Amino acid sequence: MQNYYSENLNALNLKKCYEVAPARVRQFLEAEIAFVLSRIQQNDSVLDLGCGYGRVAVRLVEVARQVTGIDISPDNIKLAKEMYNNDSLRFYEMNAIDLSFEEGRFDLTICIQNGISAFKVNPAALVKEALRVTRKGGMMLFSSYSGKFWEERLKWFEIQSDNQLIGEIDHEQTKNGTIVCKDGFRATTFSEQDFLKLASGFNVAAQVFEIDNSSVFCEMIKN
Repeated sequence: MQNYYSENLNALNLKKCYEVAPARVRQFLEAEIAFVLSRIQQNDSVLDLGCGYGRVAVRLVEVARQVTGIDISPDNIKLAKEMYNNDSLRFYEMNAIDLSFEEGRFDLTICIQNGISAFKVNPAALVKEALRVTRKGGMMLFSSYSGKFWEERLKWFEIQSDNQLIGEIDHEQTKNGTIVCKDGFRATTFSEQDFLKLASGFNVAAQVFEIDNSSVFCEMIKN
């Protein structure tokens, strides 16, 4: 289901996903933001790929000079602009593998909370385009779920299903890090090995970090 997030799980529905998140998931979400904030320098210009309604972007301007969020969903971008009116924040409807920014525009480009799987695009194309708009010596951050977070992650998705935000969970098909719903929704993940194999195809220095026993982050520095 190519456009599930842009057609079904967007704007107020996406916002509700985070509102119904249990405490351990909220901890995971905060840990991801804290890790990104630790990588931002005060004068940085940051690009947030798949920004949704701006939930993360608005936190990043606590440190960054400028944060630009892009999302394929016009409803997400509309809500982001309504919720966050800040000169340091910019939101655009845009495809993460076909960005309208010039080469080397950003100091830091992020694609977190499993965007690399959730976008349903070719991961190599996603990294290639992120690399293009990141300056030489700049950083890219991609994150996915840690295998250690499987039970908490599944519980969160079951709550989303109970609230009719996603379809009914297909428990026979849901296993090994992949969550499958009966309406066609499918959520996969990227492992440390997946990230390092992907990064090896580009001129980057890559490291992988596990954060909070919930996230796997791949940090890539553009050579």
